[in-house]
This record gives sequence, C-alpha cells and structure tokens, in this order.
Amino acid sequence: MAYENLWYEKKDGIAYATFNRPKVLNALNRKTVEELHHALVDARDDAAVRVVILSGAGEKSFCCGADIGELAQQTPVNGKEFSLYGQSVFRLLKRWASLRFVRSTDLRWRRLRAGAFVHHSNCEQDGKARPARSEAGHLPGYGGSQRLARLCGKGVAHELC
Repeated sequence: MAYENLWYEKKDGIAYATFNRPKVLNALNRKTVEELHHALVDARDDAAVRVVILSGAGEKSFCCGADIGELAQQTPVNGKEFSLYGQSVFRLLKRWASLRFVRSTDLRWRRLRAGAFVHHSNCEQDGKARPARSEAGHLPGYGGSQRLARLCGKGVAHELC
C-alpha cells in the first residue's frame, strides 16, 4: 500500500507509524484511519514485529483527533459507517498493544524531547493529560469515552469529559 498520510516502517522488531499531516495537527481523516488500519494489520501479521510505536510529525501535536472539516461534510449514514470503522481500528490497536490513542494503549510515556516516539499532545506542562478538543465541547470519539472510563474510572472520566 502507498501511504500518503502515514509514515510506516519496520526495523528490528519495531513497527513505526507516524501520522504525517502536521499542517492540520495530524487530524484523522478517513484516508489516515485507513492507512493506520493497514499498518496495524501488517504489523500484527508480521511475526518479527513485537512493538508498534505511534507518533505524530511536527512539533505541535501527536494527533488532535478527528478531522473536523471532513466530519462536517458527512451525512448521518456515512458518518455512522465511518464511526463504526474507526471503532474497529481502535479495537485493533487495543488488541495490539492520544488521549484517544492513550486510552487504547497499555503503556504510556510523556514526550521527553522533540522527535521522540512517545505520546505527548494531550499533556499540559505539568504532565496532566486532557482529552483532545475538550475545550471545544467535543467528547472522545470511536468509543474513547468508554475506554477512558475503564482506564481511570467513571468519576475521573466524567470530570475529564
């Protein structure tokens, strides 16, 4: 598969998937989610791969979440279809191991320096995580609110949302 929105490579048992849409803070459009799905399946099916590392290109964001411009153009029917597809990709990610991505992973690190392959975009200066786009009143998508409650408890999830 030719990747346009994702850099994907495998080396020494590690699969690296880097969201490459820094001008839009690595927002997830349909093409990016499809490429992530393909990369995860490829890594899962490669017996030599033991770890998948997700990162985001650019200095401002690992991944800001859904591409709002694309969401605004969806109909209720294709919006539901894409939501279900996105949930399946994140379930695959969970089986393989933002705050959306962080909720889907088993291990989490805070970014220590520019270019490091660790999650950092939803961390405040003091290291506290916050859901992406919470300031805009958006709830976590693709089943993220359910995973958040399982991860940190219902009370904390309600407070964050």
